[in-house]
Order: sequence, then C-alpha cells, then structure tokens
Amino acid sequence: MAKISKVVKNEKRKKMVTQFAERRAELKKIINNPVSSPEQVDEAVMRLQKLPRDASPVRVRNRCSQTGRPRGFLRKFGMSRVSFRGLSLQGQIPGITKSSW
Repeated sequence: MAKISKVVKNEKRKKMVTQFAERRAELKKIINNPVSSPEQVDEAVMRLQKLPRDASPVRVRNRCSQTGRPRGFLRKFGMSRVSFRGLSLQGQIPGITKSSW
C-alpha cells in the first residue's frame, strides 16, 4: 500500500491539471502557431511559465486504483500488475483467465 500522502498529492495534481487545462491549451496554441509574432510567442511562454508546476499533465503519476502502487501500472485495467494478478486469479475480473497450454 502506498503512502496516503502520495496518493492525495497525486489527486490534487489531477484536479489542478483540469483546472488549468483550458489556459494551457490557449497558450500552447499561440506558441505553436507559425503565424504568431515573436513578441506574442515570448509573452505566451512567460505566461505559461507563471502557471503552477502541477498544472502540467506530465506531472500526474498513474497509480493503482486498489493500492496506490506507482509501478507496474496496467492502463487498460487501471491497476498494478500485482493487484491485477490477484484479482484475476480470484475470478474478480470478467473475461480474464489464467492461460495454460
């Protein structure tokens, strides 16, 4: 089980990303537009840098929904490999069976 503080911090980051997503998208559009003047681009870069660090979606960490484990995360199921294996062996995940040949 992961530290509760790390899980809470990650949830706070997710909230901040959604809060600032629209502003970041507008600034990125100005920066990446080839028609924008260099002054506009510089201004947009400065405004983007003034946003909080945690507003960037890159800083959000994928964590297991069951345990909060940050490593071995399976995107399709939203959990770590350890939790996935345990639940699949118990038959809790529909459509997943242990392979044998």
